[in-house]
Amino acid sequence: MNKAESERLGGLFQQLGYKPTDVIDEADLILLNSCVVRQSAEERVVNKIKALEPLKKSHPALRLTLTGCLVDSDLKGLKKRFPHVDYFFKPGEQPYWLGKTEAGIFQVQPQVSTFVPIIQGCNNFCSYCVVPYRRGREKSRPMPEIVNEVKELVKNGVKEVILLGQNVDSYGHDLPDKPDLASLLYELNDINGLARIRFLTNHPKDMNDRLIGALAQLDKVCQQINLPLQSGDDDILKAMKRGYTAAQYRRLVERIREYVPQMALSTDVIVGFPSESEEQFRATTELLRELRFDKVHIAAYSPRPGTVSADEYEDNIPAGVKKGRLNIIEQLQAEIATEINAGLLGKKVEVLVEGRKKGKWHGRSRSGKLIFFTCQENLPGRLAEVKIENTSPWSLQGEYKE
Repeated sequence: MNKAESERLGGLFQQLGYKPTDVIDEADLILLNSCVVRQSAEERVVNKIKALEPLKKSHPALRLTLTGCLVDSDLKGLKKRFPHVDYFFKPGEQPYWLGKTEAGIFQVQPQVSTFVPIIQGCNNFCSYCVVPYRRGREKSRPMPEIVNEVKELVKNGVKEVILLGQNVDSYGHDLPDKPDLASLLYELNDINGLARIRFLTNHPKDMNDRLIGALAQLDKVCQQINLPLQSGDDDILKAMKRGYTAAQYRRLVERIREYVPQMALSTDVIVGFPSESEEQFRATTELLRELRFDKVHIAAYSPRPGTVSADEYEDNIPAGVKKGRLNIIEQLQAEIATEINAGLLGKKVEVLVEGRKKGKWHGRSRSGKLIFFTCQENLPGRLAEVKIENTSPWSLQGEYKE
């Protein structure tokens, strides 16, 4: 979501006459887009803000501005904390100091694959999550607006769109005609020139059979879903306020794989939630071993001020224990991913070519696998058939087939 918002803000500023620069000392405007979903992310952005203070002092005309989830309703407090920052605005808002500008799509540099936000905010209030407090309640964009944006992107060379939302499965429930994500996917699937559609992030309690059916029927929707688990223990899930049990999550995965057997699944896991016992942690690793995800995003729990878990639970799992549990899951997932990816050895896969890196073309398969291959032709934006010759847990190497 932050990448999508940064692209749009960059497009807006370019329309207003700004040009991007790689030399920070040359900048007339520096925009920081912040994330505070974990303590480490917040620390990075705070350190960056502080590091820019000498530059601001030596270049008083420089406009320094901050957006993203670090910006809450206490703007006076932020100004007191960071007096050298000129402007603050909340995530998803338009920079207010620009005055009135035309609403709409701000043209960005054409890319092969691009993000398209379809819903902002979240209504779930998971006990550990700061997002609803910083981004507000769910607010969907009208379907015609999204469809028109995607059509314009396709005209400018985009081949793949990634639909975004903090809870993408809730799309449309707040709109007058109550469309849903499946309806939007059917509309986008009919756009000529669009090759692929992805979407994230899903919430297990909100994914239904209508959406799963759309995944099975629509040829442009990729066989890849991110489905955050967070924990394999029911008591921890309840404390997290996730709204499902491990058994319900398991049945959902089984249903998805029944409809789309080739579906690649990724998930998110938090280790070291307050009072997580060794037995509860084992329940998570056992479920990961059983369900065999293509990718697992792992984070050590960190309390976010203002959330339920920070206010009501003691962060009582030592950092060393959290790190050890994180390492266990990383090792387990590396083994699983090695086995899954080895199954692709010798097979031909369709790759949407995104660019070139260190002399090799790279892109992703429909299941989201990162693939590198060599070819003398100019391929960006093309769908290439690649035979997989080497595999690893993190990427694949192949040979281009004309």
